[in-house]
Parts: sequence; structure tokens; C-alpha cells
Amino acid sequence: MTFAGSPDRVEAQLVPEAGFELDTFRVSGFERKLGFALARSLTRAGVAPFACRAILRRRKPDVVYGGGGYVAGPMVLAAVTMRIPAAVSEADAHLGLANRLAAPLAKRVFLAYPVEGRVGGKYHVVGRPIPERARGIAQSAARELFGLPEHGPVLLVAGALAGARALNELAVGAFADSGPAILHISGERDFAELRPRVTRDDYRLIAQTDQIGAAYSATDLVVARAGSSVWEIAAAGRPAILVPYPFATADHQAKNAQYFVQAGGAIMVREQDLATVPDLVRELLADSSRLTSMGEAMLAAAKPNAAERIAEELIALAAV
Repeated sequence: MTFAGSPDRVEAQLVPEAGFELDTFRVSGFERKLGFALARSLTRAGVAPFACRAILRRRKPDVVYGGGGYVAGPMVLAAVTMRIPAAVSEADAHLGLANRLAAPLAKRVFLAYPVEGRVGGKYHVVGRPIPERARGIAQSAARELFGLPEHGPVLLVAGALAGARALNELAVGAFADSGPAILHISGERDFAELRPRVTRDDYRLIAQTDQIGAAYSATDLVVARAGSSVWEIAAAGRPAILVPYPFATADHQAKNAQYFVQAGGAIMVREQDLATVPDLVRELLADSSRLTSMGEAMLAAAKPNAAERIAEELIALAAV
């Protein structure tokens, strides 16, 4: 198995670190307004399939799997022109532009959530693969790892990879001086500004962690955005207050959150209503039976075997 992607995106670091080979080609997302950046994106989009064909001629794969987004589009198109079976996946409850274009060409489309009008045939609702680092551990060991109290409720606050400023400000503003024990993953951007404002020993503020599964395991309730990490939260069986990013394309984070709300494992709070979250946190942490039932609902909605299901389908495609 080899990977392909852009030399200036995160895969250029993560793939070699994981021990896999990476082929790179230039491609970028389309700007939303006229100008040089849009022209450059269109030029790259026109050239990229030819670069991808060169990669495929060299690698000679039996199947191509596109992980969604604009990077995957040219490779899927190149694969189809070379009669190599291709599949794509969608991580959100809304098919992005690249996948809307790629779906008619693909032999399989793996969906994290049910998407209206995309049912049966090539469409398979499998959930989202969970990385090994997101797998849970015993709560006692997790709390020891992060220096959290052995007993009593613990709240996890986590934004996106870069952090979510609104959630960061909410947590520090509401709980820096008093409240439940907290594990707060702020992201690198805001960490230095937040650090002096936290005065409690049981408020653990960290910029990031490569042991996110342990972070979920250590806590009893999660406050987070509703991106792809919601599947990790669900697999950990943790109840959640989900605050969708308000500027997500087609409001897809709200659709993601609603899936788990309907399952009974999460509560969705819009960003304009953030002021209600501290009281909601206190209410939930004081109700252990409700937390338990919500956690069970999250676990029931999780699809922890998504990676295995996708791998089995790709193997079957390669054998055709």
C-alpha cells in the first residue's frame, strides 16, 4: 500500500512518519472568488490528473481509494481513465464537492453517515475509521497519564486540530477558577494566551496530545466541535455536547451532530448559544444515570469496525 497527496499538506509529514511511501502532486482547493488564487487552482486541477496517471503507471495498483476532498479527485479521475477500480469515502453528513464529482466514477462510495439520495448500490454507510491512537484505555490509567483526579467527574474540552477559539474562551472563562476537573486540549494557536489564565491544579490545559483515546477515556463528558472526531468520541462511549463550527460548508457539522443527537448520545448547542453550555455541563455531570445512558447511546451509534469494512470492500474490488 502506498499513498499519494499534496507536498504542502499534513500527509507530507504524517505518511512518512507512519512508515509508508508517499507520491506527491500539486493540487489545491478552489477559491470562492475570482482572482489569481482561483486561476492557479484551476490550472493545478487541469494538470493534476496527468501527474496522477504517471504515479499510477509507476505504482500499478489494483485499486485506488480516495479519502475525500480535493486531493482525492484527480487521482480517482486518473484511475478511472486507466480502468483501475476506484472508491471514495465521505467523512461528513454532506457529500463535499470533490466527492459529488467523483461519486459517479467510483465503484464504491463509503459514507460515514446516511446521506439523502445516496442509498443502495455503490453506497455503503460504514461510519468513519478510528485511528489506533483514538482507542480507549482504562479510566484510572488515563487519569494518571494526564495528572487528573482519580475520583469525581472530569470534563474534556477539545476543538479542532488547530483549536476552536470559541470553545477555548468558553472553558477558561467558565471554569478557570472553579468547577469540575477539566482536561482542555486547546490547540497550539491559543495555548500561550490561555495558560496564564488557568489557576487550578485540576484544570489540565495542554496544547495537543497524540494519545487522544486516553483523553476520551479519562473523562465523563466531552465538549467539542462536530467534525470527524465525533466518531472517536462515540467509539469511546462518551456523552457529548457538540458545538458545530458555524461556517462549515453546507452546515455539515450540524448534520454530523444531529446524527448523534437522534441516537440519544449527544446534545447540540449552536455557537450563538454557547453561554448555556456551562450550566448544561454542571447539570449533566450531576446526573450520573443520564451520563451513563447517553454514553451507551453513543457507543451503540458508533461503528468501530469501519476500517475493516472498507478494507474488505477494497480487497474485493482489487480482485475483480
